[in-house]
Formats: sequence, structure tokens, C-alpha cells
Amino acid sequence: MTASVPALDIRNLRVEYPLPDSDSFVAVKDLSLHIAPGEIHALVGESGAGKSTVGNAIMGLLDRPGRIAAGSISVAGKAVDITTGRAQGIRQGRDIGAIFQDPMTSLNPLFTVESQLSETLRFHLGLDRGKARARALELLRAVEIPDPERRLKHFPHQLSGGQRQRVVIAAALSCDPDLLVADEPTTALDVSVQATILELLRKLASERKLGVLLVTHNMGVVAQIADTVTIMQNGEMVESGPTREVLSQPRAPYARALIGAVPRMDRRLPRFPVPGDHDQAESEAQTKVLGDAKRDTGPAGTDDLLRVEDLSVVYGAGRLFGRGEPFKALDGASFSVRRGEIFGIVGESGSGKSTLAGCIAGLIKPTKGSMAFDGQSLGERRSKAMHRAVQMIFQDPYSSLNTRMRVGPAIQEPIDFFGLADRGRSATEDAKLLLQAVGLPVDAASRFPHAFSGGQRQRVSIARALASRPQLLICDEPTSALDVSVQARVLNLLKDLRDRTGLTILFISHDLSVVRQMCDRVAVMKNGRIVELGDAEALFDAPQDAYTRELISLIPTLDHLAAPAA
Repeated sequence: MTASVPALDIRNLRVEYPLPDSDSFVAVKDLSLHIAPGEIHALVGESGAGKSTVGNAIMGLLDRPGRIAAGSISVAGKAVDITTGRAQGIRQGRDIGAIFQDPMTSLNPLFTVESQLSETLRFHLGLDRGKARARALELLRAVEIPDPERRLKHFPHQLSGGQRQRVVIAAALSCDPDLLVADEPTTALDVSVQATILELLRKLASERKLGVLLVTHNMGVVAQIADTVTIMQNGEMVESGPTREVLSQPRAPYARALIGAVPRMDRRLPRFPVPGDHDQAESEAQTKVLGDAKRDTGPAGTDDLLRVEDLSVVYGAGRLFGRGEPFKALDGASFSVRRGEIFGIVGESGSGKSTLAGCIAGLIKPTKGSMAFDGQSLGERRSKAMHRAVQMIFQDPYSSLNTRMRVGPAIQEPIDFFGLADRGRSATEDAKLLLQAVGLPVDAASRFPHAFSGGQRQRVSIARALASRPQLLICDEPTSALDVSVQARVLNLLKDLRDRTGLTILFISHDLSVVRQMCDRVAVMKNGRIVELGDAEALFDAPQDAYTRELISLIPTLDHLAAPAA
């Protein structure tokens, strides 16, 4: 591709989804985009704004009955036939690389990392088995996966969420494409790996004149890496231009509100700013749900609701077949969570955060150690009341929902199971109220999970976790798939739950700016161990451990955009 030929040229794109009983739903309206070779262009907006639809239209991956109704698309000078969504001469995976939002569904669970990377290399580049393996190993090193020789032999389920995402990124870059469509490429990554990946993308774009369409909700990432940015709302472009100009001096009211909702690192705010007018139905639904959840929990912060003592999880110890060193996913973790507080756990992917959450939720059996909840042992066998009291929001919203069940019945299920529909409303009505409370319309109850965007599916998962009115809510990356505006509403909802009902929250995240705004105390984990634990304000203002200081220094922010470049 020469410098005179754009990596991507979109003109007046319109994407429609025909509906059986009404006019078509327009997902993208008259969008025009131009990405030059070597340019990184960020596409941002709320979930459902049409960002991922644009990426799918470029790659010919629109779900039926979606179709390109008007406009034109060309990739590296090759025009896409809008009647078929395909382009003559464009090779998916060779000319266009793709990094999808959900790493688990991008990888085949039946094949090893080596097999999946090598297959792409051998098919597109004609490498033999030995050279393909060497190139696959080189790619894993480039995305900084620990112990890459061993990870080549692993299956996707043996990797953490962040490690799976890095494998997907390695696969997308394997054949040196002309255009890279990156749909939330750093969603599952901690700040240190995120910085490495962004630096790698910037280097590739500059050296190879690789055009990058970066679909993201992380404004810090946009500020750090993007040359230009387009902000979308309801399928339309509301503002576009150089990144520094748009983020530091936004003209459109929606753009100003969206940028204002980015979590701050310099100080803690009582609530997150929410762009636009707060929906009245949503406010009323929250009040009803929160009021119904009230319980006598005792004074907040006066005693420990959860105690964890010397908890360890070792994989591979006492295995029946094969050889290998045991792996310590969790190594002697000890801490307590006070009643009514929001307790944060941060660390790199693979540090043991999700393993710890799984132990507390009863999904993973500890190798040793003990847990107590409200003075009672939290062992492997748990009562129905204990299951109701401890609920979890999972990192991956799609795999945590039944794809064959509509979301209304999915939310209604725990209400029926625990017998909670006894307050003058049916379980169906409660399920609809919970959907409204997390910012989704009532008619969402009749849809299946695949009909929602990634951020909308995460809100469905949150509504389902809240359905049983838990005492302890374990949030494992609850906003990893959400844009900043929806994130602000969801986090405000969680704060309201804590403030109005005394709900205790265990908040696990790699987004340290969110953790600072949300948490009362924070534990920092590394290699399965807690390396620092303390009051959130003190920890962020004066971290004691070198690892904590490094994590905080890598957080992408908008601070450097406050003044024009010299």
C-alpha cells in the first residue's frame, strides 16, 4: 500500500436492520471516515452507538438481516461491494486484521494457542510447521505473555482474560495487514500490559504505515495513542477531528458530556458525572428496586462481613497424568471486608484477582486457607441462604448469560428461585424494573443476549446479579465492556446500593482510575500475593510498594491534553 492510497475510506455509510413489523432500524447513519496509512483513528461513543457495526461492515461481518443500505467503503484502494458486504481481492486475516471485543469467543476452545496461531501463519504466509511455530513464539513475546514457550501449549481456558486478549492481538498482527480493526483491544488488559500493547500498535502503525481503526470506550487510551477521533451517538457522527483538539476543546454538547464522565485520578468525586439528562423512568426504577432491597445490616464499617485467612489455590498438584510444576494461582491471601464498604482488588492479569473472587463465590475450591461470611464458615457446601447472600458479576457478560434464554426470564429466574416476588409485584415486573434500573428499556426483556451490544450485555448481567438482593456483591471487572457514560451510571448505581441498603461490594478491576473513585480500601495483588493493602486515598496519594507505584504511573489519563503541545 502506497502513502497516497488511504488505508480506509468510508463515505456516507448507512447500515440498516430490517424489522418485520415496522421500518428498518438504522444502526449507522451517513458516516464518513478517512484513515491514512500510519494513522490511528479512534471511534468512540456509548454502547449501541454503532461503533462495532462500522467495524463489522468493513470486514463483511454484519449479522443478518443487517445490510449496508447506502454509501461506499474501500480498504487499501479495494472497494467493498455493498450489496454483498464483500470485496474482490481482500483477504480477511491477511489484508484486514481484526481484534474483537470478546477474546474467549475469538479463540477455539478445542485447540492450543500454538495450533491457532500456526494455522493462520501457514494458510496466509505459506510457512512450514517449524517456521510457523517460531513466528508464533515471536508474536507471543511481542505481546509480552509470560513464559511464552509454555503458553504455546495451553488451551484458551488455561489463560487469564488478559492473556487470552493478548493471544487474539498476536493473531491479528501475525500476517502484517494493511488495515487493523481493533474493537476494544485493551478492554481485558491491566494498565502495564495495556501500555505495552498500545506502544506496539503505535510502532506498527508508524513503521509499516498500518492504518488502525480503534473502537474503544477508554478516553485515556484515545488520548494516548489516537491521531484522530470520531465521536458517535445513536449511529451518527457528532464530532470528528484531531485527538488533541476534540478531547481538550469539544464543541458538541454530547462530546463535552462524554469527556466529562471520564474518571479522575487527581481526586475522588462523590458521584460520577452522567452525560445528558438522567432518564426519569430509570430513576424511578432504581428507587423501587433499591427500596425493596433494604435490610437491617447493622452500622456500616463496624465489623467484618467477610474474612479471608491464608487462602491459596494451587493447580497441578497431585495430577494423575503428565508432568509439570504446580502453579500457584493464589498464594496465602489474607484480608477482611468490612460491612457496608466497597473493597477494591487490583493487579495485572494473572495476578490471582479472579481466582480469589471464584473462591469467595464458591466456584473454585481453595487448596488451603479459610473464609468466613457474617461469622459463618464459607466452605464448599453452602446453604440456599448463603448462595443468595453472595452474588457475582462476571468479567465476560456473554458467556455468563444463557444464549437460548431471553433476558427477562433470565433475570426473573433468581427472583423465583429465592421466592422474592412477594411484595405486591410479580417476578416479571421486578425483572423489567431491574432492566430499567441499569439503563435498559423494558422491551429488552423479550430479547436474546446476542441482540445486545457488549456494554448492554454487561448491564443485563448486573441486573441479574442484583435480582436476589445480595448482601455481598462480587464485581469481577463489572465495567470492562462499558463506555464511560454507561460506566458512570452503573457505578453510581452500585454506590447507591451501598449507601441506601448497606450492600457490601468486593470490586475487582484493572482500571485504577475507577477503583480510586469507587473504593474505600484497596488490596494490590501480584503473582497471587497481596503486596499492599490500605485506605484508597492514602494508597493512591502515597503508595508504599514499588509495584503499586508502577501501576499508578501507567494509568492513561486526559491530563496531558489540558494545554496545547509546545
